[in-house]
Amino acid sequence: MTNRIHILNGPNLNLLGEREPDIYGVSSLKDIENNLVTFANRNEAEVIFRQTNHEGELIELIHEAGKNGDGVIINPAGYTHTSIALYDALLALNIPIIEVHISNIYKREKFRHSSYVSMAANSVISGLGVDGYTVALESMLKNLNSN
Repeated sequence: MTNRIHILNGPNLNLLGEREPDIYGVSSLKDIENNLVTFANRNEAEVIFRQTNHEGELIELIHEAGKNGDGVIINPAGYTHTSIALYDALLALNIPIIEVHISNIYKREKFRHSSYVSMAANSVISGLGVDGYTVALESMLKNLNSN
């Protein structure tokens, strides 16, 4: 059976590679997607890769993942620290959730140290750069395939 993993990205991540490369690196979101699709194909999995700058749309994507996915990897970006609505949407899922942040949010501004999403996630990856997405996907697949 092919595992279907939804990889969801929040606001401003469409600017990766352009915005603050000293923090987020030079890879674009499309580069990340291409790497994850290749990794998923090698591991007989499917990724549904999405990005939105709108909180309500991100919530809809979470709902969709709950209906037709086996796991969620989410980089909620700025909504990490502000959105109780995202937290509530994630709580409704009965599938594993991994929260990913490109930067180490604990070495940044104090307001970034708090995450509503972490309270709903099974695990959190922070500070591994864009490689954190691959680590998350590898971990997700390993956990799904061991059950």
